[in-house]
Amino acid sequence: PNGGGLGMVAIGVGGTDAVDVMADEPFVLSWPGIIGVHLTGKLNGWTSSKDVILKLMGILTVNGGTGSIVEFFGEGCKNISATGKATITNMGAEHGATTSVFAYDSTMSEYLRASKRAEWADLAEQYVDCLHADPEVYAEPENFYDQVIRIDLTELEPHIVGPHSPDLARPISKMKEAVRKEKYPDAPTSALVGSCTNSSYEDIGRSSSVATEALKYGLKAKMPFYITPGSETVFQTVKRDGYLDSLEAIGGTVLANACGPCIGQWHRRDITKGQRNSIISSYNRNFPGRNDGSRETLSFLTSPEITTAMALGGSLSFNPLTDTLKDKDGKKVKLSEPMAEALPEEGLKIDKTGLLEPLEDSSKISVVIKKGSTRLALLEPFVKFSPKDFLNMPILLKAKGKCTTDHISQAGPWLRFRGHLDKISDNTYKFAVNAFTDDAGVGVDSLKPKSAAKPFPEIARDYKNSGVCWVVIGDENFGEGSSREHAAMQPRYLGCKVIITRSFARIHETNLKKHGILPLVFENPKNYDEIKADDKITIANLDKLETGKPVEVELTHKNGEKEQILCKHTMSKVQIEWFYAGSALNYLAGE
Repeated sequence: PNGGGLGMVAIGVGGTDAVDVMADEPFVLSWPGIIGVHLTGKLNGWTSSKDVILKLMGILTVNGGTGSIVEFFGEGCKNISATGKATITNMGAEHGATTSVFAYDSTMSEYLRASKRAEWADLAEQYVDCLHADPEVYAEPENFYDQVIRIDLTELEPHIVGPHSPDLARPISKMKEAVRKEKYPDAPTSALVGSCTNSSYEDIGRSSSVATEALKYGLKAKMPFYITPGSETVFQTVKRDGYLDSLEAIGGTVLANACGPCIGQWHRRDITKGQRNSIISSYNRNFPGRNDGSRETLSFLTSPEITTAMALGGSLSFNPLTDTLKDKDGKKVKLSEPMAEALPEEGLKIDKTGLLEPLEDSSKISVVIKKGSTRLALLEPFVKFSPKDFLNMPILLKAKGKCTTDHISQAGPWLRFRGHLDKISDNTYKFAVNAFTDDAGVGVDSLKPKSAAKPFPEIARDYKNSGVCWVVIGDENFGEGSSREHAAMQPRYLGCKVIITRSFARIHETNLKKHGILPLVFENPKNYDEIKADDKITIANLDKLETGKPVEVELTHKNGEKEQILCKHTMSKVQIEWFYAGSALNYLAGE
């Protein structure tokens, strides 16, 4: 979705969508609505592009953009750099948007030229009238957008969101009160700058600006401080221009150009297991356990420059707009507003280290997996549709509240098993909260109802070994988060046939379809509350599944009484064919 910062309708997809398109199959998507965000004024002082999306997160929440493209328009757009626009569009995934987009303008031309792509800028400028909406749209936006949101950049204040959700937003002036009221640990244990959202030349430059002034006062970071450049090109450019020198001089550690702590690749040694602590970062996601595997870590998100200032201040309550620090002589000093160019005068130092050109003839390539490997295993085709699999299915899980892809299949240490479906399936629904017990990751095995609660993967394997297929019940926006195929592949591998929710996150719903799981939505959301732990679910006549037609679901309660509820689905004709074949891959392979 960063591509929206270059005027592209750049829709995020799961890997299986990409596979389909490479195999010459169509990309299928529900036609989106359009939300217009009218930006006026100009960013100033400590406020940055990150604050635009954090403000919007507070307005739309984690599912307010679902099923919509978000288009930013207005004079304010011209005052945001291309990489700043990319920060905004990148994080649009957090409110569920199909994608976010800015109209093409001079900032994008400047970026393309700085990155040695002048021919693309020249081409875009020939067709610039096609790369923004018609004048009447901007003149009367309410007539063209499903919803219009207005943000004045001049009045916008730096924002901080979290913990545990990217839509728990407040301006920095309200953070001190939030810390006091919610009893958040005020001294962060780490500060982190970077991630795909905030690691551009401009981002690192503004952080470096804060660090450079801090050095004049003899100030250092009061906690571990980590910096992740966005790419080898950004790393080489900020290194050339001296930005890393000041960041390292205040105590920063430069990490590899990778997802790193943003996706759980952070082996922390500075906290003990179960220790409640706060971290501050410029990342885009802050679900429990995402960064370091510890659900007791409270993750707060803000801009790179505010992250850097808080690293110097040592406190979540520190507000660089109003508060002072003591320099090496004990005098009170106030940090100046950060300053940095959007692009370097010398242009970006393009670095293609690590790029391997594809072979012209790949026919002789074979995939060889070492016998007994615990890291890799060939994927076996999923079983085809069979009507009997959908009779008297037990409920493995009724998820309470937020159930993200991190709850379904956590990243971090588990990522080493991404190529081994059986191994990684041992974390399936490990962090999902069971609505029947309020416990996370455990439930009751309906085949052994008198046994103690067991982890969901163990119950699922018991069902699978007994030839029993099962169902998951979900709440709102089920499956939000990273486009992680494993969050669909793992339940499917363990025998899940149906997931019924109040609503789905878009990519997760698509991934379920790809792997042969039937995603259904309650026609009456109140039906969610009526489902009991020992209910059995039967769905008949699925061999007659039709696009746009509701599905009748039968609940059988413990006392033998039966209840019929209606559910909706968004399966297209080709997706129904995937379902019958057992998965999209089966369908493509002609299985």
